[in-house]
Amino acid sequence: MRRAIVLLSGGMDSAVTLAIALSRGYEAYPIIFDYGQKNIKEMTMARKLCEYYSLTPKIIKADLTQIGGSALTDDNIPVPHEKTSDEIPITYVPARNTIFLSYALAYAEVISAESIFIGVNARDYSGYPDCRPEYYEAFRKLAALATKKGVENIKKASEEGITTPLILTPLIYMSKEEIVTVGATLGVPFELTWSCYESGDKACGKCESCLLRKKGFREANIEDPIPYRE
Repeated sequence: MRRAIVLLSGGMDSAVTLAIALSRGYEAYPIIFDYGQKNIKEMTMARKLCEYYSLTPKIIKADLTQIGGSALTDDNIPVPHEKTSDEIPITYVPARNTIFLSYALAYAEVISAESIFIGVNARDYSGYPDCRPEYYEAFRKLAALATKKGVENIKKASEEGITTPLILTPLIYMSKEEIVTVGATLGVPFELTWSCYESGDKACGKCESCLLRKKGFREANIEDPIPYRE
């Protein structure tokens, strides 16, 4: 069976991405990152998703509080409850996906994984620069040049006329409505996901991540199973 690394945050998008990887016949190896995020509940939900799918996650600690610069990792920056401008929001964590993908590349080499799945989205999203298609096009080139697996893929392409994408982004052009619909079709347990930037028994319902999630469920005409404060 083909092996795939799946970056699993505990959010809706990463859960749907995991379900897609499994539906394509991959043997999934989830990575959960403990990066010093204020919202530790997302890690709890990621672990519950792994239990649901009978998977054993690799927990990687990458302490980004040492860098700061984000409302998600810096105690001196409050989490905003609304988007105040069209600029990249303060919830952007500097270079987070680059760091995470680098760990995933290393792990893929060790376990001979064919692909890496990441649940980024560039349609209904917050405007983070590391969620754009051109970023992943560039990272695929880097992976081909910088890793043993990438070199093997290039050789395979030249010898057999085919290539295997190392970095897969199945949600990147989907709307939140489409993501919810695909997840429902695949039986994703949305009650075991958490999108809010805050922890607690109920999601805040006001942060941008909550608003995007609520929009997706509303437009898909599917009830969101998690509780909200507002």
